[in-house]
Amino acid sequence: VQLQASGGGLVQPGGSLRLSCQASGIIFSTFRMAVMNWYRQAPGKQRELVANITTDGPTNHADSVKGRFTITKDNRKRAAYLQMNSLSPEDTAVYYCNLKYGVIEYWGQGTQVTVSS
Repeated sequence: VQLQASGGGLVQPGGSLRLSCQASGIIFSTFRMAVMNWYRQAPGKQRELVANITTDGPTNHADSVKGRFTITKDNRKRAAYLQMNSLSPEDTAVYYCNLKYGVIEYWGQGTQVTVSS
C-alpha cells in the first residue's frame, strides 16, 4: 500500500488549501474499512493528529482546527481529503496522511503547508 499526499503549498493567512491523500495497492473493501488520519508536524514540535475519519464516516478533529478543517473520505476513489480554511501561521507544518487497518498502518510522504504573508 502506498499513500501519496498532495495539495500543500504557500498560502496567505486566512486562505484555504485542500490536501489530498491517494491510496494505491489496496482493494476497495479494505480501504472502506480503514481509518484515515491526517497528522502534522511543525518545526521543533511533535507530530500531532489533526483529524481522522472512521469506517462508517464519523470524524474527529483536533480542537485547534475545529470549525476550520474538514476531513472527508471517498472510498471509491480510495482517497482522503483535508479541506483547510481560515489558515493561520500556526498551521504551518508538514502534513502527513496515515491509513490504519487493524494493527497495520501506512504513512504518506508528507506535504508542506506554509502560511505566511
